[in-house]
Amino acid sequence: MQSAKLNQRTVNSRQRRRLTTIMPDVTILGIETSCDETAAAVVRSGQQILSNVVASQIATHQPYGGVVPELASREHLKAIVPVVRQAIAEAKATYESVDAIAVTQGPGLAGALLVGISFAKALAFALEKPLIAVNHLEGHIHAVLLERKQSGSDDVQFPVLALVVSGGHTHLYLARQQGNSWSYQNIGHTRDDAAGEAFDKVAKLLGYGYPGGPILDGLAPHGNATAVNFPGSQLKHRDRNRPKSEDSDQPRFDFSYSGIKTSVLRYVETHQLGSSIDNRRRALAEILHPTSDDYLRLSDPQTLDLVASFQRSLVDDLVSKTLAAAREHDVQTLFVSGGVAANRALRATFEREAGMHGISVFFPSRGLSTDNAAMIAAAAYPKFLAHDFLPMDFSAEAGLKLG
Repeated sequence: MQSAKLNQRTVNSRQRRRLTTIMPDVTILGIETSCDETAAAVVRSGQQILSNVVASQIATHQPYGGVVPELASREHLKAIVPVVRQAIAEAKATYESVDAIAVTQGPGLAGALLVGISFAKALAFALEKPLIAVNHLEGHIHAVLLERKQSGSDDVQFPVLALVVSGGHTHLYLARQQGNSWSYQNIGHTRDDAAGEAFDKVAKLLGYGYPGGPILDGLAPHGNATAVNFPGSQLKHRDRNRPKSEDSDQPRFDFSYSGIKTSVLRYVETHQLGSSIDNRRRALAEILHPTSDDYLRLSDPQTLDLVASFQRSLVDDLVSKTLAAAREHDVQTLFVSGGVAANRALRATFEREAGMHGISVFFPSRGLSTDNAAMIAAAAYPKFLAHDFLPMDFSAEAGLKLG
């Protein structure tokens, strides 16, 4: 077994691919409307961002403590035209000068996806341009590749292990490149709450509101991360939602975060934190745009310890399972992408632990970690080279899978 792994590493070393290979000069307009950001971007040859415009809906959804699908669709309808116009203008391009239109097909909110798809179809039809459908999760993976190409780096070895932690998604993929095409093998996913959902639900439970991830990330350094012991998830049974036909002898590296969310709730109940949470919620409701200082000022030491311990447990679980998968598949390069990848503790822990195992780990910049259209345009570039275009009758797929 050990000699086989050594041989595989030799093969990986020989097959190291240079990401900066000169490719045809192609300009793609990307459109992304899968959730609560309306985004458009123009990217040249999958590696040069000419523009990247994002209109956030956080202020719209904040009073409700989470994303309201109907409101998200309405906001996309308002923003899609000005956002695309701004992206074209900032790129110093014209609608006629782009070579193709790329749009997110799924996964995401059905109504939100349809806004972007309908606009992209109309644009492609009017301009007589190719139309490319992109999986949102594949876009997050290509956000890392995009910036590696921009930096001129050639230190990515295949296969790549990609952890995508975005909103309601927590997935592990083995990604391989063969010429202009990419293939993805899912080797792990969440069986219930995703990491991002756990952050948002715990933040709402503690009275901080939405979006929970950035708020808890800012508060965690002010608490004792070892004050509360939250045991990691133990998955002893096969995934009942996974068809038996997909079972194999290879181990799975699945996640589960509904348990830790429930543990936080039990801690709140047994330590009588309800009144302080209600006071915090009322105080924040009176502040139009709360700042990080406001959240900290309204947090008692016990709650800060709870936040820090929750984040440590979740981060440790993500890191340990991802690195276990990397060792199992003898992977030398790790991508961590999606909105949760902006979390400072997650980045620091991955860099420390992966370095100890001799694994290179890469993240997108914080601006490309959250939903954006540059990653959609970048992921569409290999599809353009492969002439992987879609007819106008395709539609949104809210539950679209990758791999």
